[in-house]
Amino acid sequence: MRSASSQSLTRQILGLAVPAFFALVAEPLFLLVDSAIVGHLGTPQLAGLGVAGSVLNAAAGSFVFLAYGTTASVARALGAGADDKVVSAGVDGTVLGIALGVLAGAVVGLGAEWLCAGLGGSGEVLAQAVSYLRISAVGLPAMMTMMAITGALRGVQDTRTPLVVSVIGFSLNAVLNVALVYGLGWGIAGSAWGTVTTQYAMAAALVAVWLLRVRRSGATLRLHPAGVLAAAVNGVPLIARTLALRTILLLTTWVAVGLGEVPLAAHQVAFTVWSLLAFALDALAIAGQALTGKGLGASDVAGVRQATVLMVRWGVVGGAVIGLVIAVAGPLIAPLFSTDPGVRAAVVAALIVVGIGQPVAGYVFVLDGVLIGAGDGRWLALGMTAVLIGYLPIVAALRLNADWLSGLGSSVATAALWVGFTGFMLIRAAMLWWRERSDAWLVTGLN
Repeated sequence: MRSASSQSLTRQILGLAVPAFFALVAEPLFLLVDSAIVGHLGTPQLAGLGVAGSVLNAAAGSFVFLAYGTTASVARALGAGADDKVVSAGVDGTVLGIALGVLAGAVVGLGAEWLCAGLGGSGEVLAQAVSYLRISAVGLPAMMTMMAITGALRGVQDTRTPLVVSVIGFSLNAVLNVALVYGLGWGIAGSAWGTVTTQYAMAAALVAVWLLRVRRSGATLRLHPAGVLAAAVNGVPLIARTLALRTILLLTTWVAVGLGEVPLAAHQVAFTVWSLLAFALDALAIAGQALTGKGLGASDVAGVRQATVLMVRWGVVGGAVIGLVIAVAGPLIAPLFSTDPGVRAAVVAALIVVGIGQPVAGYVFVLDGVLIGAGDGRWLALGMTAVLIGYLPIVAALRLNADWLSGLGSSVATAALWVGFTGFMLIRAAMLWWRERSDAWLVTGLN
């Protein structure tokens, strides 16, 4: 990046971010399809999907370092010209992903009922949630394999391959879900089996692509046990950071459960839309990870700073634009997910708040990606823990006043929940701004 002009830097960012955008959008679209199909089965099914989805996202998201850490390691090695480390980082991350996926799948599958009940699920909602979660746990090894391989491909500045696999996977998932849920009448279980089948197909495709890349490079494909262990150790700070983040998301769902069935169902839809927007904005964060890792590996601090400023600006502006669209389009979005008038009204109210908060989200996601690309995991873990502590009073206030908020109506209660969640994003933005101002995260060379 050292000699790159502003236009050249823009092309680099867009070359990574645009394919990453569409690939990332395809990921929450899986849940979006599930929500749309399951939502028309009934409100208990949709609410059950919300509970199960929160647990599943927490389980898979806790190991997102498999993508983020692998991207940073591979990109830094690429920038330093260490081709052997590029290959080994990708292989070690994949092996670690498979092992962690099997472990997480066993824990989630065996503890599905306890986990869903712990979030407040009961009666028919609990039964639907447990059914979906037990089946979905089978797909966790495939999900984590995809994370690691996708991270490796991003590290070598390839975001197009994950895009192609994601688009094909999304199409397959939609067809399978409709066929199994309605064609065979499997209900919510059919939705889960359709997604699991798609996940394994996508994982197999990505592994094949990486193996082909390694073969073409002439590198030796070997497993390094020490490298796998190092990847696990280096991922601990990002695990801690992600666990704090997932705790925040689970606490938010816990509050939604306390507000009642309709607000919970509406929250599931709003959170699905928010996740879609988050992944869209995260495309710039992916570019930030890849370019920051490569730039610092090549000791190009000035180039990293230049790219960071440009991407943050795009994140805020992009967040404002898509936020306005979502806030206005709420009445068109809500009917796609439910036939219940109360749920529809609550979704519209929530999406207005979601839209208002998107500029802050754009700022947060970009800076988070830059710091992950820099390998600043230890600070990110401490920072997210501080954010969690700062969010606890907001959660407590919402939960303690759940009955009062529900008495004001489902729309008001759901909107209040999302105002509180936006407060969390503001706290997170302040923490990231404070860190970015320093030079402590600009560590160059291989580390």
